[in-house]
Amino acid sequence: MLFNMDESLEILERMPLVYETLLNGLNEKWISNNEGENTWSPYDVMGHLIHGEKTDWIPRMKIILDDGDKRFLQFDRFAQFDESRGKSLEELFIEFKSLRTENLKILRSLTVTPEMLKSKGIHPEFGEVTLQQLLATWVVHDLAHLCQVARVMAKQYGQEIGPWAKYFSIFNKV
Repeated sequence: MLFNMDESLEILERMPLVYETLLNGLNEKWISNNEGENTWSPYDVMGHLIHGEKTDWIPRMKIILDDGDKRFLQFDRFAQFDESRGKSLEELFIEFKSLRTENLKILRSLTVTPEMLKSKGIHPEFGEVTLQQLLATWVVHDLAHLCQVARVMAKQYGQEIGPWAKYFSIFNKV
């Protein structure tokens, strides 16, 4: 499937509701359990998504499209552990929804042309990347973390399903 802005927006605009529908009102165990040491719970993922809304997608898009320095700042993949501390999951949903709405408003305010999609920034690890790659990654990032949340939740019953576990590849992935 080739990148398409409208199709990407279909995913990006739905994600706050998808996460809230999946997680809102669940028992704390579903929200706070993870897969073991150095892994993330659904709560942690929500904090990570919020940090990305603040510091990754739109800020990096602006760097790519501005005339100045094209180098991206390093993204802190673990900032959520400090930034989300003490916040309720409900507060995280509200913050994520608000930030995503504002970011999509900014993105939609631009008439992104094929030429703009070819514009480049400098990633600290990968070097040159295009706006198209950044925007496609935003979509994949959302979907990948949705899979992660589902996997973490499924693994909470990994022992409970007994022999059926062999039929679920979700238990073989970390």
